[in-house]
Amino acid sequence: MKEITIQELLTVTGGKLLSGDPSVRFDCFSTDSREIPENALFVPIAGENIDGHRFIGKALENGAKAVISAQEAPLLAWKEAHPEAKQALILVDDTLSAVQKLGAYARSLLSIRAVGVTGSVGKTTTREMIAAALSAEKKVYRTGKNYNNKLGVPITLSELSDEDDLAVLELGLNVPGELGLISSLCDLSCAVITNIGVAHMEYYGNQDRLTEEKMTVTRGFYDSRKEEKTLFLCGDDPMLVKYQGLTGYPVVFYGTGENARYRGVNIRPENGCYAFDFVKDGKTLFPVHLSVPGAHNVLNALAAFAVADFFGVDLQKAAESLSGYGGFQGRLQRIEQDGVLYIDDSYNASPDSMKAGLKVLSEMAVQEGSRKIAVLGDMLELGPDSARFHYEVGSYACKTKPDLLFLTGKEAKMMEKACIDSGYASKCRYFETSEELRDALSKEIRPGDLVYFKASHGMHFSGLLQELLKK
Repeated sequence: MKEITIQELLTVTGGKLLSGDPSVRFDCFSTDSREIPENALFVPIAGENIDGHRFIGKALENGAKAVISAQEAPLLAWKEAHPEAKQALILVDDTLSAVQKLGAYARSLLSIRAVGVTGSVGKTTTREMIAAALSAEKKVYRTGKNYNNKLGVPITLSELSDEDDLAVLELGLNVPGELGLISSLCDLSCAVITNIGVAHMEYYGNQDRLTEEKMTVTRGFYDSRKEEKTLFLCGDDPMLVKYQGLTGYPVVFYGTGENARYRGVNIRPENGCYAFDFVKDGKTLFPVHLSVPGAHNVLNALAAFAVADFFGVDLQKAAESLSGYGGFQGRLQRIEQDGVLYIDDSYNASPDSMKAGLKVLSEMAVQEGSRKIAVLGDMLELGPDSARFHYEVGSYACKTKPDLLFLTGKEAKMMEKACIDSGYASKCRYFETSEELRDALSKEIRPGDLVYFKASHGMHFSGLLQELLKK
């Protein structure tokens, strides 16, 4: 982030300076009082369980150059206890709103161009594949960690610099209005919508309302030159195709059908992953060889080619760079230990992504006498149709025929019912707690097995897998 003065902060946020020099500058901010970089502004966030305002004093002790706060008392307490302290103390109405304004302001100071990536499934993988393709010829910044929400995106924007040519920003959606808000901070040159699934259906009720919400990503196109903005949509998704002429911006499709400008054909398995022939504007250009499993990653790769072409990256070089992409933590990540291959797909889950993962598992080869074991947990935030979605996934799991199916979670009981109804009960085991599941897996898994993990983030399967790996 370029240096910003306290006076600029006051102007952007409408804050009130209680103490300190308005000419003082800072070049980053932190929401963690334990980790205060040099020249940092501390931003306390009031969370569901912990209110960061409790740690204002600790942040100042740890070197924060300035603090914004929605509560006056801790600022006055610090000022009274440290009358000689020179840190800037700023009172604002709401710290989250202030940090969003600050992130947008930091973004406005930079000439870097950006692409936003959103969708129900595959955002992070698509983000990483786009970054890999662009990296063939550009210096690229991509969203870090899980910084894709109303707090994470401003943090990401504060980390951009003019040293980068392009930024790839993942934009999430948890509740109505969030995507439009965070995209409006970003000044996007283009955006990708990967698909419309059924994630977060408890907030939207149907896919049409969800699609309308996804289209608010275009609020990031606030430059007046509409013709220079482009929305890339997956042409294989009928919900996105329906909205082609309703966005107000140029739309380009990628996918496997004839409606796609960037198209994959002759899609074929290859060494546990996938290859395809890349077609642009009806002309076959070259074969592409991916290093990640799953046929769905062909679509993610096509999105990467579309964005690379938009930013002027040589597509052959983009393909070479993309072929080296080997996956991202918690998204079909391969971990080999003691003769067992674990597939960690535990970062999050929806019906579409869980079916895609089970398909990947069914397509992977194991040695004779070895087994494929699927470990599945609840898919959260599916609303009133959650039981139906879990039953459908359970039925699909039976069709993919893993040798063993381990289940846990309140909602996963419907997966178990589907297995019973499908005559697959002998292969299915349900556990009331993750501890029982862990202990059973520890006893069951043997060298040669292929073990796949998938559940919503709130099921903490990543920790479950780490416990297994330590044993």
